[in-house]
This record gives sequence, structure tokens and C-alpha cells, in this order.
Amino acid sequence: MARAALPADSTALARRTLLEGVGAEVAASFPGITRLGGQIVAALYLAEGARSMDELSAELGRSKSNIFANLRGLEAAGIVEHHRLPGARHDRYRLRGKYPDVVIGAYVARLRRVVADKRALVRRSREILGDARGPEANALRAKLDALGGTYDRFAELFELLPAMDGPLDLEAIIDGLPRVALDALVAVVRKALGLSSQLSRRAGASGR
Repeated sequence: MARAALPADSTALARRTLLEGVGAEVAASFPGITRLGGQIVAALYLAEGARSMDELSAELGRSKSNIFANLRGLEAAGIVEHHRLPGARHDRYRLRGKYPDVVIGAYVARLRRVVADKRALVRRSREILGDARGPEANALRAKLDALGGTYDRFAELFELLPAMDGPLDLEAIIDGLPRVALDALVAVVRKALGLSSQLSRRAGASGR
């Protein structure tokens, strides 16, 4: 069977595929940012330099108002920043750091805020509940205590990490970990996900 012919412009297709993939990734990770916002991230990553709103609008085929709204969201998330050259009339936009480091850093910062907010929410709910008694109140108190304990553990983990406001280079972190530490981390994750026992059972079955 003959191989299917490649698209007339495979470069354009590859670029569009990347734009759409990053668009979906960013939209799924950051509430309030649409697929277009993620496509802006990809476009800025592929660009040789900063881009104006007009340039992004023309490249992505979307209105300047939509581009502007998403740029505001990306700036609020700490992914994009703007600057204006001396004598220029319009701002230009760029990523705050390398991609995907800048998105990873913004996501970790968002998780920190989520954990802090949820700890505060549990405390407020517990204070409102006070010394109420009865089956329903007791059940709610137990749930709040359990939830608070979980978020406290998450907070302990974040406290071990340095405070940061910007890109997070996971590649450098992984490369800098001793192999024994990386293996131990992988083992802990596998155990938490229940994968170790699954692998053991498969190994035992294959050895029969």
C-alpha cells in the first residue's frame, strides 16, 4: 500500500498541532484561561522575540479583544509579561521564562495558593461549627478534621520547597538529583499509586 502523501505544508501543520496542544494543556491547568491563551503561550515560545497584540491577533486569527483578555489572564498567572520600548506606542509581550518551565512554575504557585485557601476554608468552617453536637455535626467535624489534616500535609511539602515566583526548571532538578534519591522518589510514588504491588504480581505471573 502506498504511503499517504504529506500535507502540502507540513511545517504549518506541525506548528498548528503544537499551538492546539499547548492551548488545551494551559486551558486545562489554569481556570479562566482559554485554549486561545494556551495558543498565545505557544506562539510566544515559537517567536524569535516579543510580540505585539496586533501581531498575535494576525498570527492566531483572533480578535484583539480576545487576545487582550487572555494576555491579562496569562499575566495574572505569572506566565506572560509585557514591556514597552522607548518611543513605542504599544506594549509587547513575552513569556516570563523558558517554556515549559514558566508554566510549571505558575502551576506550582497556583497549587500553593489553592492549598492556603483550602486550609483557611476548613478553619472557617470549623470555627462556624464550633461546639455543635449531634450526629450530623459530629460527622461534619470528622470530615473537616480529616480534610484539614490532608491540606496541612500538603502545606508541609510546600514549606520544604523554596519560595519562588517564576519558572521552575524541573529538568535541572531531576538532573541534579542523585540516582539513589530519584529511585527512592519513584518508589514512593509507585507505592502511593499502588503500582508496586501490581508490578510484583505481574512479575510473579510471568515467572510461572
